[in-house]
Amino acid sequence: MTSNESGSDSIYTPGSSTRRIRNHKSIPTIGILEWFRPGEYEQVERVLADLQTLGIKHLRTQVSWADWLAPGGEEWYSWLLPRLARNVELLPCFVYTPPSLGIAPKTSSPPRNPKAYADFLDVIITRFGDCFEWMELWNEPNNLREWDMTLDPDWNIFSEMVGGAAYWAKHRGKKTVLGGLSPIDPNWLRLMFERGVMAYIDAVGLHGFPNTYDYTWDGWELNVAKIRELLDQQDYKPGLWISEVGFSTWQHDQRRQLQEFVKAIEAQVDRVYWYSAYDLDPKLPTVDGFHLDERDYHFGLKRADGSPKLLFRLWAGGGIEAVQDTAWLGRSPRFSGIEEQPVLITGGAGFIGTNLAHRLLESGHSVLLLDNLWRPGVERNIQWLREIHGERVQIEVADVRDPFAVMRAVEGASQVFHFAAQVAVTTSLSGPIHDFEVNIRGTLNILEALRSLKSPPPLVFTSTNKVYGTLENIPLTLDGTRYTPEDRILSSSGICEEQHLDFHSPYGCSKGAADQYVLDYARVFGLQTVVFRMSCIYGPYQFGTEDQGWIAHFLIRAIEGQPITIYGDGMQVRDVLFIDDLVDAFLLAQSNMDTISGHAFNIGGGPQNTLSLVELVDLIEELNGQKPVIRHDVCRPGDQRYYCSNTGKFESMTTWSPKIGIREGVQRLYEWLLQSRGVYPTPLAVKRGAR
Repeated sequence: MTSNESGSDSIYTPGSSTRRIRNHKSIPTIGILEWFRPGEYEQVERVLADLQTLGIKHLRTQVSWADWLAPGGEEWYSWLLPRLARNVELLPCFVYTPPSLGIAPKTSSPPRNPKAYADFLDVIITRFGDCFEWMELWNEPNNLREWDMTLDPDWNIFSEMVGGAAYWAKHRGKKTVLGGLSPIDPNWLRLMFERGVMAYIDAVGLHGFPNTYDYTWDGWELNVAKIRELLDQQDYKPGLWISEVGFSTWQHDQRRQLQEFVKAIEAQVDRVYWYSAYDLDPKLPTVDGFHLDERDYHFGLKRADGSPKLLFRLWAGGGIEAVQDTAWLGRSPRFSGIEEQPVLITGGAGFIGTNLAHRLLESGHSVLLLDNLWRPGVERNIQWLREIHGERVQIEVADVRDPFAVMRAVEGASQVFHFAAQVAVTTSLSGPIHDFEVNIRGTLNILEALRSLKSPPPLVFTSTNKVYGTLENIPLTLDGTRYTPEDRILSSSGICEEQHLDFHSPYGCSKGAADQYVLDYARVFGLQTVVFRMSCIYGPYQFGTEDQGWIAHFLIRAIEGQPITIYGDGMQVRDVLFIDDLVDAFLLAQSNMDTISGHAFNIGGGPQNTLSLVELVDLIEELNGQKPVIRHDVCRPGDQRYYCSNTGKFESMTTWSPKIGIREGVQRLYEWLLQSRGVYPTPLAVKRGAR
């Protein structure tokens, strides 16, 4: 994952150039491929809305012959085709034999009567011909999954079926595309010429899935050249389309998906249809069955839950040019040419990681960021760092759940800061398995990679105050606008590391378990490790949400004139720590590792920097000139009414102490947020932001 503890996810320096412009190759018409199952009315609307966001006017989708004859099929397509045609130029792909009409009872079977396919197309043209100009005849006929060539070994039935359908479609005034070749095989296409099929074909479709299914991939330039050579030999000039291309992010590689998209749209063809808009719903089977091949489920521009991947975010934010301009992503650190051992920051594209990286880079270090770029906005963080620091900051787009990627990153590191995590309590409640895999397994991957090295670098790990649970056993009194512990010593000093662990929520469990693993690897295996149990961190370059980064979230809502939701009565108290002070603590931890290794430290602003939610609202009113609109909701699982870090242990062992008070820190964040929106040009935040 990509986020940092107690912070949110984006960094942006207003007024800076965030895109490197280069001369782009001319690109073909670009469309999206999305298969819809009967009854997916809401999904159709979601896809159409996304296409509008991306500025895409071309959509390829299937029209299943089998579904047409199934109960409800005619009703479905009677709605679907006109609905799509109102918004996009539609390319229907006519595929899938009704099992009752096949030589064998399956959708990949050749039909017993090849003419029946043309009859089906004739019905569709008669009913819905106004909805489309082009028709694609079958899908991947040289792929066993789509056409069972064991029942038609010489493609005689296919040739008769498609040749007749193409003739009739042309007779009815339609243009035809020969279903996409997968694999791209000139010999198969030559057979179609010999059988006379190509006489009525206006465009040839090619399919490719580089490094997903096509492991011996030769690249689009060579594959397109092979087909064009054959077409030249036949003295035939149809259109040449990439009617299906995609890359599965099943191993969380969003950079590679972006790169393969750019390669496809820069191929010398007339059209490109990218597969697909959405990942497949993990609860549904594919053509081959239920999760028989995990790659099948991860081709989307968006995940099944609707969250956008990097390619979609760049495309939506800056168009195709922004997608093509990806020099800011850097290259694999193995090829960087930098001799110095870099400092490794996992989750380094998030708020905390980016601030730390900037400080390290300013002091002369090189930095390697390992991040899967999962969270929206983190791409801007990397752009900013690359523009300022160039090749000294390298990006490894990978996930901490991938042990091999982790090992590659750890091997050459001089220091390791492990921030990558699933960081929201609410997210852990909806997806506890995901939370477990990222926070526990990801951390174990880091630790095991370190343990395998002869001279492992020291590790700083960010945990959370949520390891102490809800702290319901601490008696509290209401003191004006805040809760205060009845125990005077606790009130004046805060909660120390001797507080018993009490994991509450899947997030607390996963971070607490990871916390203990990090400490145990110091005890048992002799690694140099330190755990920071952090309270609330805030500062410039933070874009908060309700789940994390609540100070930034409150400020953003107030600046934008949006209501703020407070869960509970608003008297909850937290100690808050400005980002610069946290970075100081990180650097001190690494420099004092010989004496502090194996320890956990509570890190926050301490008793002198505590704040309740309603007190923050009052401060925002002072800064913004008007009181925010407040809404209340019930407390959430794991919420603490009071938490304040006793930072005495870390202070005594390192001489660290917070330097930036609440009023100064909140004002600096507020002014930076204003400036990031272009409100005024030279705020204090820019002068005194991340050092």
